[in-house]
Amino acid sequence: MTTTHLQIPIYPYHGRSIGGRALTFKQLPAKAVCTDIPCLYHRTSRVGISTVSGDLGINGSLCKLSVPYCIFKGKAALKMDPIGPKFSKLNPDSMRIERRGCVLLTFFPAIGVRKYDWQKRQIFALSATEVGSVISLGPTDSCEFFHDPSLKKSDEGQVRKSLHIAPNSDNSGHFFNLQVTNAIQKTMDRLSVPVAKAELSVMQSAFSFILPHLMGWDRIANPMMRLAPENLPSPNIVRLPPSEVEWDR
Repeated sequence: MTTTHLQIPIYPYHGRSIGGRALTFKQLPAKAVCTDIPCLYHRTSRVGISTVSGDLGINGSLCKLSVPYCIFKGKAALKMDPIGPKFSKLNPDSMRIERRGCVLLTFFPAIGVRKYDWQKRQIFALSATEVGSVISLGPTDSCEFFHDPSLKKSDEGQVRKSLHIAPNSDNSGHFFNLQVTNAIQKTMDRLSVPVAKAELSVMQSAFSFILPHLMGWDRIANPMMRLAPENLPSPNIVRLPPSEVEWDR
């Protein structure tokens, strides 16, 4: 366990008084606890509660946070990360969107009680429209998506992915079923994660919040962001290296 100090910003009220007492802001110690999957699994009843990432000022410096929303179940786990859009600079005064963002779903199988094999993970990137399909899911609704990570490339069709989201038999939630067929390696992986109603509600609420950011529309609403360099990350959006994005694997 480590201890860090959070820098409390000095607001305009610093030094003023209420009832004869001066208002001051000081540094307060805050414990930062690192937990592994088994501990998180135990503490949150198989659901990792978290938000999206962003830049946070600590002692005057910036740090990158990565806090995905995770669901851990008996046979597999599901991790969700928002990936921000990519912009390219047209000229010193303007930018355009080069690639829209997505919500990256990462499935990884269980290899024991509260243990998961990250090396055998499979990923599926939801586009803005597919995110909308998940947001609009009702208790008895289902949807299915098909992806070819190598579309319009020389190895097109060699790897096929399908994500089928369907309600379970008692309508208490949905199954997220991922199938990945790799003709090159002659493998077929199937991973299924049951998602309870409460978990799906969290996903839908988070997806609704992040959707404008994936489309880059937050930059239209915030004039200051339009003045930012092309590599300035959108607020609360994590960016992964190219190798972690579905279409680059």
